[in-house]
Amino acid sequence: MLRQQGPRLLAPLRLGLAAFRWLSTPATSGAGLDLRGIFPPLTTPFTAQAEVDYSRLEENLHRYATVPFRGACGGVCALANVLGAPLCQLERLCQEGRWQEAQALQLQLIEPNAAVTRKFGIPALKQAMEWFGYHGGPCRAPLRPLSEAQLEELRRDFSINGWL
Repeated sequence: MLRQQGPRLLAPLRLGLAAFRWLSTPATSGAGLDLRGIFPPLTTPFTAQAEVDYSRLEENLHRYATVPFRGACGGVCALANVLGAPLCQLERLCQEGRWQEAQALQLQLIEPNAAVTRKFGIPALKQAMEWFGYHGGPCRAPLRPLSEAQLEELRRDFSINGWL
């Protein structure tokens, strides 16, 4: 029995891996995603030189997604490393439908969140962790620590709404 199936089982190997090309071929017919403007280019020391083009991202999602897309829920928050309790409170307020309180808290979190993400990035997150009693540690190459001016601006971003 195996002897009879042998040639049929080995045929794809004779044809080479091209016989299995369909395994890694996307279902779309040559259409590719337009990624320009979606992922900002990074340069040392890891600062974004361009903003994410969310309209282009949404356009691609509408064009290529199999389910409708509008916004998102949840988040991956760098700020949770230093202000975890307020972020959990924000989620609780939303789940309870207390929208005005949630909005007020969200507005208080904007400056520190922007500071530890797009404005100063990982060096700011490490510094803020130190301020809040966590171990942020020193920056490793190629990242550089914040300058004195950046450090003052970061402190202001956390102090403006009473976090420091």
